[in-house]
Amino acid sequence: MSPTTTSSQFFLLVSIISLIGCNFANGQLSPNFYATTCSNLQTIVRDVMSQTVTREPRMGASILRLFFHDCFVQLGGQSWQVPLGRRDSRTASLSGADSDLPSPFADLPTLISMFAAKGLTAQDMTVLSGGHAIGFSKCLFFRTRIYNETNIDPAFATARRANCPFSGGDTNLGPFDNTPNRFDNNYYQNLVAQRGLLHSDQVLFNNGSQDATVRTYSTNAAAFLRDFGAAMVKMGNISPLTGTDGEIRKSCGVINS
Repeated sequence: MSPTTTSSQFFLLVSIISLIGCNFANGQLSPNFYATTCSNLQTIVRDVMSQTVTREPRMGASILRLFFHDCFVQLGGQSWQVPLGRRDSRTASLSGADSDLPSPFADLPTLISMFAAKGLTAQDMTVLSGGHAIGFSKCLFFRTRIYNETNIDPAFATARRANCPFSGGDTNLGPFDNTPNRFDNNYYQNLVAQRGLLHSDQVLFNNGSQDATVRTYSTNAAAFLRDFGAAMVKMGNISPLTGTDGEIRKSCGVINS
């Protein structure tokens, strides 16, 4: 699969996410929800996302992160039809984000357990972790790994230490893989080579139950893209707000007055 094709597939995914947040579920949602009130909605969103990601490539990772965080906290492919009509929450939970979301220091059993609590399988967890195919992490979250862990490629650890000192530099950034602005399967190739950036990345490939899945995705980009899309839909099916629950905001960042 060419980089151009892979990038365009990811861009389609990001555009869709920006449209619907984390609510792909059935019920009162419909792909035609805005057909009358805003018939060119998808074109508008796609154009805005295109301009945004072109101007600041890291926004792709930010949108993907937003999707993941909203689905986990608000819970209490390649292509697919997008059911629209979801409502926005009237609340936000910082404490929920701290307690419900996986830690970058989590071990494999903890990750599997946390995803299972949301109705997601270990394979779902492994493929959704592929969201780290794009973006960066702060030194604060990978310092322990590059200085203290042994299941790490020495050259990789040395390279990351150049921008992440043993003390200080907490907000310095390191890429999750060597193509941080392109959505591909390099993330899994890095895990096989013991170049996972976070502890919670490398535990997916460390003589554990997910080794075979990681190997598959490391050599089969098409399988990763297919399964990632399916897992995103599954995660998006977690308790959408519809009908009289929540609201459709007039401004995305502000609750309606």
